Amino acid sequence: MGSRFLWNVTRNVLTCGLIGLTISDRYAGIAPVRGLSMVPTFNSGHSTSERSFKDDRVLVTKFCLEKYKFTEGDIVVYRSPNDYKEKQIKRIIALEGDWINVPNSFETLKIPRGHCWVEGDNPTNSVDSRSFGPIPLALIEGKVTHIIWPPQRVGKVEKILPEGRLISY
Repeated sequence: MGSRFLWNVTRNVLTCGLIGLTISDRYAGIAPVRGLSMVPTFNSGHSTSERSFKDDRVLVTKFCLEKYKFTEGDIVVYRSPNDYKEKQIKRIIALEGDWINVPNSFETLKIPRGHCWVEGDNPTNSVDSRSFGPIPLALIEGKVTHIIWPPQRVGKVEKILPEGRLISY
């Protein structure tokens, strides 16, 4: 009877693990937000010297990936174009076909097909499209919809777009 009980527990744990892995791989997942590049949207309550358990945790949905369903102002998780192993979280400022005023320059840029322009909400602490240009949409792994940790910050993430950045022609 003891070995049967152990087998049932093991089977149930493995089944739950596989279901959880499938859900996080295909539909949604949880990601930690590290650093100060997205302050004040994320991690606004602590300094860089504090431990990572105080970092915000966010819900990342993956339904948007099927047909690249993004809009300006969405916050996304993507693979860094400089280091594929590194994941970053930034806000989409412009999508393919949009014209954008590049910050700290007099340049106006049209975002190429299959790309987007991403920036951190805290420009002084963010390495983003201002450094490496537009990123391929294929690098995006999901859209951030909610803060789920810490408890006092739980809630939906606002879609904000800095004024005067997009140009209408």
